[in-house]
Amino acid sequence: MNRFLYEKSITYKGYLIIPFLFTRVGGEFIYSYALLAAEGYEDEFHKAKNPSGLCANNLSGIVEIAQQHLNKYSQNLKEDNYFEQRYTYQNHLIIIHQEGNKCFYDHYPSNELRNIAAPTLFFNPDDCINWIKQRLNRSQVR
Repeated sequence: MNRFLYEKSITYKGYLIIPFLFTRVGGEFIYSYALLAAEGYEDEFHKAKNPSGLCANNLSGIVEIAQQHLNKYSQNLKEDNYFEQRYTYQNHLIIIHQEGNKCFYDHYPSNELRNIAAPTLFFNPDDCINWIKQRLNRSQVR
């Protein structure tokens, strides 16, 4: 796996379905997926890689597989906008959360589902995104 295709991720009933290129067979791409859950570690599928065990040869197929698996096995399906404000920058996933007048974020690198967010609070999403971009740009220069 080279990287998660965060820019192709889909929100679904409290989950973020994140496709990735699993392998290439005979010139054909085979996709798998990973999940993030709005409930975080309290959810059995948070950070799970392909809990269904199935793959597909296109992105829409892998999303459908993930949705069917969640419909059948998840106990936490709900309409949730936790992943609504998400951005991809330099192949990193940034998820912005706002609670009242406080703004914070989750930050996942391109090749692993490990939240590397610094414990920093902001007053608006733009300040948060700009702060993250500055840090990522700085790390690219090194």
